[in-house]
Amino acid sequence: MRIPYAVARFNKKVTNPIQRQWAPYLPPWAMVEHVGRKSGTRYTIPVLAWVEGDRLSIVLTYGPDTDWVKNIQAAGRFDVVRKNKKLTVVGPVVVPSDSPDIAKGAKIPARGFDYVLNGTIAGVRTEDR
Repeated sequence: MRIPYAVARFNKKVTNPIQRQWAPYLPPWAMVEHVGRKSGTRYTIPVLAWVEGDRLSIVLTYGPDTDWVKNIQAAGRFDVVRKNKKLTVVGPVVVPSDSPDIAKGAKIPARGFDYVLNGTIAGVRTEDR
């Protein structure tokens, strides 16, 4: 399933500005920071992100064809602010929602959608998380 584009437009204008108030501090909320591949502009968007060891998983509620997903895949890395800590995530890859590589906390929410973005948190040892 994918959330309709009309909902995405509404969220961008109304919901996202509100969620930006708590997303960096209240897991599983987080803020993805990325750079536009064409414009070079820095963007931040609230997402639901789960961490297991050095792995980060974000359920792609709008599917894999959104600009922010294309931007981070083109860059090969992005930053995420979660629990008020900035983490660098490398090797972003879109996987099916039933992939065994998804962080444990994301497995249930992922059931309602088709894809999940996985990445590796740079400089974090598995036992640190």
